[in-house]
Amino acid sequence: MSRFSACLWFDTEAEKAAQFYTSFLPRSQITGRTHYTEAGREFHGRQPGSIMTVDFAVGGFGFSALNGGPDFSPNPSISFFIFCGSEGEVDRCWEALADGGTVLMPLGEYPFSRRYGWIEDRFGVSWQPIVADDADGRLIVPSMLFTGRVCGKAEEAIGLYTTLFPDSEVGEIARYPASQPPDREGTIMYADFRLESQWFAVMDSALDHKFGFNEGISLMVDARTQDEIDRLWSTLSADPQAEQCGWLKDRYGVSWQIFPVGEMNDMLRQQDRAAVQRVMNAMFRMKKIDLAALRRAFGDAT
Repeated sequence: MSRFSACLWFDTEAEKAAQFYTSFLPRSQITGRTHYTEAGREFHGRQPGSIMTVDFAVGGFGFSALNGGPDFSPNPSISFFIFCGSEGEVDRCWEALADGGTVLMPLGEYPFSRRYGWIEDRFGVSWQPIVADDADGRLIVPSMLFTGRVCGKAEEAIGLYTTLFPDSEVGEIARYPASQPPDREGTIMYADFRLESQWFAVMDSALDHKFGFNEGISLMVDARTQDEIDRLWSTLSADPQAEQCGWLKDRYGVSWQIFPVGEMNDMLRQQDRAAVQRVMNAMFRMKKIDLAALRRAFGDAT
């Protein structure tokens, strides 16, 4: 599994969404659930014992479907390529996504792929199934669309993100020509880059999309030491008002969660409900995650 994953924010539909995605996405399964406790109820307003997250994996990429309430919802500023090995696999994914979905780019043949489409599903999450003969094992690739005030910043973002992780590389870069206004010549039509084992894609778009990056989809990094949490936080966080429970916003408006994903899930799935309550109480008081404090809360039986 990649230590990068994505959080999908829903109002109350996390369970339904996770079941839907794992019903058709290749190599997918639900991997666990966490539940709300009384801790932080003044913020989340959820009934203790109700589902907080439903986690699922697609290939080597993880998702966390969050019942976060009505404040945020996904939009196409972050979408997910589904790299398929055949036209038939693209069509199968498209058929499932089209049920109650909204087409953003029609399914068909394009100069860059013999079978591709872009669609927003019934839950508001956007997907780009594509035939990719040279996927090299990639299945899910998160894609960031830089629009509005950050249009033209995609290449700068690649530079920032690839400095954060030692095993990184820049892949393909395709730029807009002068003949495609309103996009500015030389900005990024499509580019991809790798952080450790996970590939990402970016695009600039000067069209008036009426959306931008928000908390509806956040990128999660399984940061396993306090030193790494501190380093990533200090580089990425650009909006102190957005800092809460390990969440931050970077200078482009992209939301990230920097915390020990695997260890936190292990804590929150324990049968010891008092320990889970203590961890949740500690987490809701934090902005940047204090890993030692979480561990103390989990182990404190007093």
